[in-house]
Amino acid sequence: MGLLTLVEDRPTPSAVYNWKVYTCAAVASFASCMIGYDSAFIGTTLALPSFTKEFGFAAMTAEHLALVKANIVSVYQAGAFFGSFFAYVSAYFLGRRKSLWVFAVIFMLGAGLMLGANGARGLGLILGGRVLAGIGVGGCSMIVPIYISEISPPAVRGRLVGIYEAGWQIGGLVGFWINYGISVTLPSNHAQWLIPFAVQLIPGGLLLIGAFWIKESPRWLYSKGKRELALRNLCWIRNLSPNDMYIVEEVAFIETALESQAASIGVGFWKPFQAVARNHKVQWRFFLGGMLFLWQNGSGINAINYYSPTVFKSIGIQGTNTSFLTTGIFGVVKTVLTFIWLFFLIDKLGRRKLLMIGAGGGSICMWIIGVYILKANVSANLKNTHLSSGGIAAIFFFYLWTAFYTPSWNGTPWVLNSEMFDQNTRSLGQASAAANNWFWNFIVSRFTPQMFLTMGPSGCGVYFFFASMMILSIAFVWFLIPETKSVPLESMDRLFEIKPVRNANKIVLAEVRATEEEFRMDAEGAGLSAEKTREIVREEDVRSKA
Repeated sequence: MGLLTLVEDRPTPSAVYNWKVYTCAAVASFASCMIGYDSAFIGTTLALPSFTKEFGFAAMTAEHLALVKANIVSVYQAGAFFGSFFAYVSAYFLGRRKSLWVFAVIFMLGAGLMLGANGARGLGLILGGRVLAGIGVGGCSMIVPIYISEISPPAVRGRLVGIYEAGWQIGGLVGFWINYGISVTLPSNHAQWLIPFAVQLIPGGLLLIGAFWIKESPRWLYSKGKRELALRNLCWIRNLSPNDMYIVEEVAFIETALESQAASIGVGFWKPFQAVARNHKVQWRFFLGGMLFLWQNGSGINAINYYSPTVFKSIGIQGTNTSFLTTGIFGVVKTVLTFIWLFFLIDKLGRRKLLMIGAGGGSICMWIIGVYILKANVSANLKNTHLSSGGIAAIFFFYLWTAFYTPSWNGTPWVLNSEMFDQNTRSLGQASAAANNWFWNFIVSRFTPQMFLTMGPSGCGVYFFFASMMILSIAFVWFLIPETKSVPLESMDRLFEIKPVRNANKIVLAEVRATEEEFRMDAEGAGLSAEKTREIVREEDVRSKA
């Protein structure tokens, strides 16, 4: 088993791992570029001298300024929360592809609205624009992971959904560095701070254009009875003919899953809501998906993303450009480690191990940073313009925390949530997960400025809080989250039935391989047609589930 070895659920033709499926995932992930950029640029933009001067930040009290900054940042998350649920409606009626058109347009309208703000008009246009931009990114955050997971071969599903996270980090990298670049190269005026807001239009436009090229999800098309188009799209994405055994089996399992769900909860817009209301097993999966984002946001990542100048000031970093440079390096570290996670870790180590290792190492780093800030009393020594050896060590542990967090909690919750729901509740499940992400994101972004003002000397209690949350997340994953690596989407119901959860992955993969081998031998021995083989697969699968 080499580092890049793929663990397949069944014998898979090499043609399946082709440029088309990777390109579709990459194009859809322009959505995450705009999400990542929006999450990263706003914190340093609020600290630009040209921005603070235009909107009179210097005349505000510390408490008033904290409230204003919190409102500018958090209305974006509030919009994203509602956008996640709006996307459930559009994904059901319009599909994944057309929904991306809709939310890309909404995002660009919001980004354009922000460009009209100035000192005379006040912050109203920025606040309103960020609400619209939030609705756009909230909708995309629900749709893109589903779309990618539905077109992905199981062996590389984590890697392909990981492209979504990579796009997030690339956008974030630009967002973290752009204000450093303009602060050292451009004069401090209205046009200077306007540039970061205008750059939002670039990823939004690329998504809108690219969404016209990608293929609609075959699984969504099958759920709507559009079998011919679904089969054409599936064959195009897999780069195989309709009669290839791999296509035959995949279609059979999709149709079996749809028939099983239709028999159990029915088909329709409201059926998933009814299924959640009456099925404790479905409720449990919704709970797990939402809690993953509680722990993700409880790690402290979004406090850093949105308020990086405040965070680095608490450690002892002073000066606008120095703070921007430190933030930019943070973005580089995150991006590099995201690609390591994407290509080497997510489909090799799996989801559970990454989450527990990342939480354990990250918690230790947060404890050390918090103790340093408490002992050094950073806020009382701001006149000291040079970092002490302890301060340098604290910066080292901050970047080490980034090294633990990024290849674990940064993207893995999105991968898990894109996988863990069945076909009939997948859209609603992902809407719930995305809404949970933006809800907890909103809570953190709304109260982080006040937390740094009130939780201990120089905000040291903030770091202790995040460290404690990461410890608790380890127990959550160990006892409650099964490993989803390489498990077909149609087998997720079975995966979440097995206890203890640490053994579920091996059991399900063994069952899938045994069933596939039996089907293949029966079909080849009898010389059956593709359609007859589909019927056998459906009948056997229904019988095995019963």
